[in-house]
Amino acid sequence: MTQTDRDAENGRDREKEQRGVKRPIVPAAVPEPVQEQIQANFIVVIHPGSRTLRLGRATDTLPISVPHVIARRHRQPGQPRHQDPSLLRDGLNAADSSEQRQNGMKMIDQVIWSRKMSNGVRRTPVSAEQARLYNRQIRPAVLEPNSKVSWTNTTHQPQYLVGEEALYVNPTDCYSIHWPVCRGHLNIHSGQGGSLTATLVDLETIWSHAIQKLLEIPLKDLKYYRCILLIPDIYNRQHVKEIVNMLLVKMGFSAVIVHQESVCATFGSGLSSACVVDVGDQKTSVCCVEDGVSHRSSRLCLAYGGADVTRCFFWLMQRAGFPYRECQLSNKLDSVLLHQLKESFCHLDQFYVLLMFLQDISGLQDHEFRTRFPDSPVLLYQLRLGDEKLQAPMALFYPAAFGIVGQKMTSLLHRSQGDAEDPHDEHFLLTTQSKQDQSSKASADRRSFPKPAGFEGESDPSEKGNLAQDVDLGHSQAEGLISGAEAEETSSALLFRKTAVTQFEGKALGMDKAILHSIDCCASDETKRKMYSCILVVGGGLLFHGAQEFLQHRILNKMPPSFRCLVENVDVITRPKDMDPRVTPWKGGAVLACLDTTQELWIHQREWQRFGVRMLRERAAFVW
Repeated sequence: MTQTDRDAENGRDREKEQRGVKRPIVPAAVPEPVQEQIQANFIVVIHPGSRTLRLGRATDTLPISVPHVIARRHRQPGQPRHQDPSLLRDGLNAADSSEQRQNGMKMIDQVIWSRKMSNGVRRTPVSAEQARLYNRQIRPAVLEPNSKVSWTNTTHQPQYLVGEEALYVNPTDCYSIHWPVCRGHLNIHSGQGGSLTATLVDLETIWSHAIQKLLEIPLKDLKYYRCILLIPDIYNRQHVKEIVNMLLVKMGFSAVIVHQESVCATFGSGLSSACVVDVGDQKTSVCCVEDGVSHRSSRLCLAYGGADVTRCFFWLMQRAGFPYRECQLSNKLDSVLLHQLKESFCHLDQFYVLLMFLQDISGLQDHEFRTRFPDSPVLLYQLRLGDEKLQAPMALFYPAAFGIVGQKMTSLLHRSQGDAEDPHDEHFLLTTQSKQDQSSKASADRRSFPKPAGFEGESDPSEKGNLAQDVDLGHSQAEGLISGAEAEETSSALLFRKTAVTQFEGKALGMDKAILHSIDCCASDETKRKMYSCILVVGGGLLFHGAQEFLQHRILNKMPPSFRCLVENVDVITRPKDMDPRVTPWKGGAVLACLDTTQELWIHQREWQRFGVRMLRERAAFVW
């Protein structure tokens, strides 16, 4: 169109407007919402553990593992030194701890000795006295006069040290040692640095240091990054809320997703459904996951893990005359050595024990280990052991052998106590439901009888209030409402659950019994069959040779007879995809970052600042 034609058209439009003919109004184009493209290399996956922190970008093949510990310099000279225990714990010094430990060991010995050899003869017990006579004569050999290991340099007086540097702080330096996570929860205690505020500061310092130094992400650039946080299946709501606030507000991530370790473990192993057994350093959690959903009723947390096995192994070695006589459970470097000895020597292969017994009538084996400490020579020790290598990991199935008395050893999922910042929580839903049930019953009664004159067309004001409340609930909360019949079932289920809590929380369940109880809490027989068919073991607490066959044998022998004909095979997976089971949950978090459905789960910084903990109830992929 030429300029002359355009001018003529504009002139005709002006004439029409002057004659009163208006041009049609074209509505403004509404731009379609653009789906933000999220790059996986700008997503940080964080899996905090009691002993090890694992974190990395979602595009990384493996995470970076950092000892989850911090050393803080004393603010005042002469301040008493504090050190959170690594292997020691409450409940070990009770009057009957030793007796309970001995009774647990007797049960373990009975199981070991009940196995028959190929000729049908029962195995003769191996006396610890035989090993003790040999080990007491051992003196270490000096391999090198200088270990070439030094204490962490603190001459520049840093305010804090993280990870390996914190472990190698000289005990004579003015630093206190803190482990901010204990048994899957924040390490809140009455001692120095044990408040919630101090623990969160330690957590923020460790994570910020690891992100900045190891991932090489400047803290000022975290506003361009997102974070996926893995939490335990049985979590403390207050702690999770504070950690999310720390990530979004204090550290400055742009968005966060919170998901459970068990579900992420199934993602990382490529399984759709499994009974997930996560054996950590200080806790063992059991949970049944079906199609990416964790069954609430199946969750258990056992207050023991790999550290308890390490401590039990140390006691057994002491009974056998452990030649490194200066070893102390309270020494952090000795704790590291004991963890290494446990991982090197212990196993769960009973057939291997029987084979060794046939080869050597004494049933004893010789081992050696080295100590390499700062400002000390490298020493080589000889060590003779027998059944101790099998007894220690078997304590996971007979936890009385840990000798822990007066402590809560089994936890089930409790109802939320409520949060003042979240008025529309499950308590609100139950109260609203009760009012709706009463209103429905009243409405039904009124419909059954004729209304008096003058009341036609009027409605009960309580119904209006309930209707308004129902509208305000939103989609996710409306799904939580249940009918009257289901409410009765829920009440009976809660009563059963309360009985179960009373029955189990005072006892230390063995790992196999915990698995059976968790599966038994599933709703349908079909779900139970799936769980028996696939038991996924993750974490570093059960990394023993023969653990897969040992656990499979115990589950097969103890599962209900009614399921033995339904379950073709009990498959125990201890190394999914030949992967280190310690990184499986983290790997699942990285997989989660790449799923299309994940986009609905992000909690953005501005949303959190405006709505707070309510966003967890709305966006979490599990029932908050």
